[in-house]
Amino acid sequence: MGVAGRLLRMLRHGWRDASDVRRVLDAAALARLQAAVTASERHHSGEIRLCVEAGMPLSLLWRQMPVRRRALGLFGELRVWDTVHNNGVLIYLLLADRAIEIVADRGLAQQVPQAQWDTLVERMRADFAGASFESGLMQAVAAVDGVLREHFALTTGQDNPNELPDDVEMR
Repeated sequence: MGVAGRLLRMLRHGWRDASDVRRVLDAAALARLQAAVTASERHHSGEIRLCVEAGMPLSLLWRQMPVRRRALGLFGELRVWDTVHNNGVLIYLLLADRAIEIVADRGLAQQVPQAQWDTLVERMRADFAGASFESGLMQAVAAVDGVLREHFALTTGQDNPNELPDDVEMR
């Protein structure tokens, strides 16, 4: 990316803030997404985190941080890696770039090929292109739920503490 492209990207991100996230996901949508994560986690031992960021911090843009690396950083910052079974999943949406990343912890990544996550991201991209952010995130939660049920389903009576918050992280 040339200097002009870098500057345009910095401007696009610099103009964004948390109000942009609230504009595309109102309080009712956030509550529905949180309820979907909570309901999902009753059926498997995995943990799902949703993070929607309006724009990356300018310091990261200046260093030309790729979106994937930002998602990996948030995966650590939000402690998605810190689950008993190493089966946390971060679903990350960066509004300024309309970029989507799914990061699965090593316990799940060993069992699910990257191509399966890529397919899910492409389905989400279609919803986001039409500004259906809630629908795309709901679809992602449902798809991740299916994967987690397949590989980490709970058995009757199995203890399942909620290890991570279920709300949408907004930045």
